[in-house]
Amino acid sequence: FSRHHRRIRRKKFKEGVAISDYSALTKGDYVVHTEYGIARYLGLQTLQVDKRNRDCLLLQYAGTDKLYVPIEEFNRVSKYSGKDSAPQLTALGGPGWEKLKAKTKKAIADMAADLIRLYASRKTRTGHGFGEDSVWLKQLEASFPYDETPDQQKAIDDVKRDMSIENPMDRLVCGDVGYGKTEVAIRAAFKAMDGGKQVALLVPTTILAQQHYNTFVERLRDYPFRIELLSRFRSRAEQLETVKKVAHGTVDLVIGTHRLLSKDVQFAKLGLLVIDEEHRFGVKHKEKLRELAATVDTLAMTATPIPRTLQMSLMGARDMSLINTSPKDRLPIITEIAEFDPAVISTSILRELERGGQVFFVHNRVQTIEAMHEYLKKLLPNTEIAVAHGQMHERTLEGIMLAFLAKRFDVLLCTSIIESGLDIPNANTIILNRADRFGLAQLYQLRGRVGRSARRAYAYLLTPPMRMLNRDAIKRLRALEAHSDLGAGFALAMRDLEIRGAGTILGPKQSGFIEEVGYDLYNRLLEEAVAELKGEEIQRLPETKLEIDIETYLADDYINDRQQKVDVYRRLADARNLDEVERIRDEVTDRFGRMPQSATNLIEATAVKIAASLLEIEKVKVKGGRVNLFFGEQRRLTRPEVEALRQGTDQPMEFSLLGHPRIDIDLSRLSEGDRLPHLRGVLGKVG
Repeated sequence: FSRHHRRIRRKKFKEGVAISDYSALTKGDYVVHTEYGIARYLGLQTLQVDKRNRDCLLLQYAGTDKLYVPIEEFNRVSKYSGKDSAPQLTALGGPGWEKLKAKTKKAIADMAADLIRLYASRKTRTGHGFGEDSVWLKQLEASFPYDETPDQQKAIDDVKRDMSIENPMDRLVCGDVGYGKTEVAIRAAFKAMDGGKQVALLVPTTILAQQHYNTFVERLRDYPFRIELLSRFRSRAEQLETVKKVAHGTVDLVIGTHRLLSKDVQFAKLGLLVIDEEHRFGVKHKEKLRELAATVDTLAMTATPIPRTLQMSLMGARDMSLINTSPKDRLPIITEIAEFDPAVISTSILRELERGGQVFFVHNRVQTIEAMHEYLKKLLPNTEIAVAHGQMHERTLEGIMLAFLAKRFDVLLCTSIIESGLDIPNANTIILNRADRFGLAQLYQLRGRVGRSARRAYAYLLTPPMRMLNRDAIKRLRALEAHSDLGAGFALAMRDLEIRGAGTILGPKQSGFIEEVGYDLYNRLLEEAVAELKGEEIQRLPETKLEIDIETYLADDYINDRQQKVDVYRRLADARNLDEVERIRDEVTDRFGRMPQSATNLIEATAVKIAASLLEIEKVKVKGGRVNLFFGEQRRLTRPEVEALRQGTDQPMEFSLLGHPRIDIDLSRLSEGDRLPHLRGVLGKVG
C-alpha cells in the first residue's frame, strides 16, 4: 500500500485535549443561578452550620442582597456570557427573573419551531446512498502516513455512515487548525467518486484552493480519478475547458473558489459538496449553495471556534463532529504581545532562521506593504524576503507561494491572505504587525499557520504602545496570549462571545435574550424546546435536596487552592451517574493524596444524591443517625421496591406510604463515617 512507516499500536494520549472548562469561576465574575438570576460571584465561603463546616458560593445580587449557594447546588450556577459590559443584577425575591425566563422561553419556542421545520424538511428529502467501503478506499486509508486521532476517526466514521443512507448528509466537522479535517474530506470525496459521483470542494481563497489541489493530487495519485482546479490561478481558457468537462461528467473532483458558484458551472452527477472554512462565505453564497446542495451530501468544515456555527448543530438541524484531540507530538504555540520594536523583529526572525525554519510576517495593508519590505531588507540585509498579497497577478502570487514552500525564501511578508488553512510545516514563527486591528477568530486562524509540526512555534503580536489601544483590542490580545494551549478554540470562542456580545451569532432578534439570561441558560432552554418539538421525551429527574448533619467539604489543609476546590465542587454537582463520582474520587485522591473524612463524606453524599434522584426521592434528611427519605405525592412505591429497600439493610426501618410516601431508617448504631456509604448501598439495591 506504499506505506511510509511502520504503524504503531494506537495508544490513548491526552496531550492537547480541548479546554472544556471555559466556565471556571474567578472572584468578581458575573454568574447566572437558574432560579434566582444574575449575580456577582464573591468567592468561596466556609460557614458553620449546626457546628459543622460547609463550603458555599457567595453571590451578590441587586442592592445588598446576598445568597449562599451550598456545594450540592453548584450545578445551578453557570458563568454569565452575553455582553461585555456589566449586566444588570437581579433583585432577590421579586417576580422579575421568572417573568424574564418565561418571556425568553416563548421567544425560544418560536425559533425552535423554525429550526425543526428545517430539520424535518431535510429528513424528508431523498438523496443518494453510497454502498460499503471498497477495496480501493481501504487501500487509501491504509496509505495515510499518520495515526488517526480518536476524534478524527470518529468524524470519518460519522461522515461515511451519513453518506451510506439516502437522506442527504448535512454534517459540520469542527476542529482546531491542523487537526486533520482535510483527511476527513479526502476520504469522503474518495467514497463519493468511487460510487460514480462528482465532488465539488469549495474554498474561500485561491491559495487554499491550490494547496488542496496539491494535497488531493498527491493522496490520490495512484487512483484513476480526474481532479481539476477552478480558480484565478488558471487562465480563462483553462477555466472554460474545466467547466465544459465538469458539465460532461469527465471531471470527478473540482476544487475551486467562489468561481464554482458561477451560473456557467453545471454538474453532470454531483454527489458530494465539501465546503472548507464555511464561516468565510456570506449569506448570498450560502443561499446559492442551498440550491446547489438540496439533495446532495454536504460536508462543511471549520477551524473557527465553535460558537459561530454552534446553534444549528446543537439544535440538531445539522449534524456535528468535533475533532478535539491534537495530533501526536504537537506542541502549544508560545504567544507574546510586544510593542513594535526592531530588536524584537530581528531577534525572532534570526532565531527561527538559525534552526532552519521560515517566518511569516503579516502586514495587512497593501498600500504600505512595499515600505515594510524596504524596512525589513534594511533590518535584515542577508535575509531572502518575498512579498505576497491578494492584489498581485495570479501567476506571480502562485509562483511566490510555491517558491516559499520550496524554501527559496526565508521570510514571507504578506497580508492576511495566508489566514485560511495554509499548511507550511517548516514555517514556525509568525509576526503579526498591528495585531490590535484583527478580530479574535482571525488572530486565532493566523496563529494556526505555525506550529503544524513537532517543532515549538512562536507567535509575536506587535502593537503600538498599550496606552493607545482600545479596551476590546487589549482583551482580544490578552485572550489569545492566555489561551495558547492546544485545542483552546472553545475557551477562546466563549471569550470572543463575551467581548463582542452574542448578537453577532444569532442575529439581533435573539441577542437581547442572551444578554438578559446568559448564553448557557439560553442554550439549555433552546435544547429543551427543540427536544419537546421533536417529540423526544425529556427526562427530568427531581433535584433531590440533601439535609445532612455530617461535615461534607474539602478542608483547606487538603486542597488549599480555592479555585481548584470550586472546580472539584462543580464537577461533583454536575455528575450524573455513580461512575462519574468514582472517577472524580480517584482523580482527587491521585492529585491531593488520601482523603480526610470530610472529603470522603462529600463524595458519598454526592453518590447518595444521585442514587436518590434516580428513585425520584425529593429530599434526603440525615440528622442524629436517623435518615428520612421524602417522596413526591405522585410517586407510588411498588412492592418489589419496598422489598428491595427492606432487604438492603439490617437497620430498623419504618415505612409511611400514604399521601407523601416517606421512609425512615435508623442508622444511629453505625459510626458517623459509615452512615452515608450504608445509605448509598441501600438505595443502590432498588431498581
